[in-house]
Amino acid sequence: MYVVQQLIDGAWGADGDAGELVVCDPADGSPVSRVPVATPAAVGTAVKAARTAATKWGATPAAERAAALRRAADAIEANADRLADAEVAEMGRPIGGARGGVAAGVATLRQYAELGQIHRGRALAGQPEAIDLMAVQPRGVVAVITPWNDPVAVSCGLLGAALVTGNTVLYKPSERAPATGFLLARLLDEQLPPGVLSLLTGDGTVGAALAEQEVDVVAHVGSTTTGRAIAAACARTGAKALLENGGSDPLIVDAGVDAHWAAEQAALGAFTNSGQLCVAVERIYVHRSLAPQFLTALVERAESLRVGPGRDPLVEMGPLVDLRHREHVDAQVRAAVGEGARLLAGGAVPESPGAFYPPTVLADCTDGMAVMREETFGPVAPVMVVESFDEALSRASYSPYGLAATVLTGSMSNAQRAWRELPVGTVKINAVFGGAPGGAAHPRRGSGEGFGYGPELLDELTVTKVVHLGAPGGGAASW
Repeated sequence: MYVVQQLIDGAWGADGDAGELVVCDPADGSPVSRVPVATPAAVGTAVKAARTAATKWGATPAAERAAALRRAADAIEANADRLADAEVAEMGRPIGGARGGVAAGVATLRQYAELGQIHRGRALAGQPEAIDLMAVQPRGVVAVITPWNDPVAVSCGLLGAALVTGNTVLYKPSERAPATGFLLARLLDEQLPPGVLSLLTGDGTVGAALAEQEVDVVAHVGSTTTGRAIAAACARTGAKALLENGGSDPLIVDAGVDAHWAAEQAALGAFTNSGQLCVAVERIYVHRSLAPQFLTALVERAESLRVGPGRDPLVEMGPLVDLRHREHVDAQVRAAVGEGARLLAGGAVPESPGAFYPPTVLADCTDGMAVMREETFGPVAPVMVVESFDEALSRASYSPYGLAATVLTGSMSNAQRAWRELPVGTVKINAVFGGAPGGAAHPRRGSGEGFGYGPELLDELTVTKVVHLGAPGGGAASW
């Protein structure tokens, strides 16, 4: 069993005065992690320590901060198997995907180590006898609250960007993946001065207490409900809220594309990581001319997926993160069927132990169904047949979220229309995953606010100060 400790004011310890949580393996229900719940006093102590350390860390040369990040990336890479194993044990992700998430985290740390050294302000054209510039400085103390579904990759992005720009960080990993966060924080802390990084563990009450503290930024990746609570807390304290929250990402299948290829893309988007990805395919709009072939191929792919414990290297889809989340997913499927959707594959809770749920395909879905309107975050592919590309664009845009969208089309004009008209931060044409490194997007509507990735994340975590240096009057010789 993983025994998690917290890092407060440069010291590792339990601080279990508020009790502890036990995380169970979603594949079989066995306990895997024991984690202390931080007390409000511990949260306050960590914030004060971070504030004390902020001045010196912010004044540390950027090259030294970048070097610390490179060393941390090397250490994480050397311990990739330990981190991946913890991720599999806590949230059930297949081992290949977990290793991929760790590799992505390492790459992100190295990216920010390079970008942090060249992040700069600019000179302004002012009076010739004066100097005018826009200087970049750290914001100060950053609270980082991360999710369970891709814990290493997401955490490395926010932690790396915050640290390399000179901020001190209070890191609160999800209570569903605390050991993964603990192992990651251990490796980072070994390369940082005391007090620069703190680790606070526990449930949502700890995150809420942290968001109410006098910090400068609260960066959160997770549910829309939690993000809105954080935004409200930041409005009271004056902190900046940096949020990537829920999504209900559409997939449009245009007329004329290969139906089997489109079904493979749909299955990849809907079933990878058991559908527990921020940019998972959550609703599908397929042109009527392709619908029969597409649905047949999608069902065949769903039924062919090998489902089992994530530690089995041959498994393609693991369990959901826990039984509570499985009940949420199953409730949406049952509601859709009750409202007229046809169940073509999956949709039944297995009798075996664990939080498994089968790859599920629903047809004849409508806009009002929860599976087409809300975030399911599970291995469910709800399909609606449309008569035209115009209809698909219109229905895909009908959402309280605005994270990402995918369009499969052989028409350049339709591709151009899609990326211009879809009200989301990221549009992917002819690939549900992929894209060049360094891309950054603004999530919209209920999906959050601010840049969460790329070089622009460095701007989010720094402030710009305008400086005017003029010569003193009276002809002072010392100037």
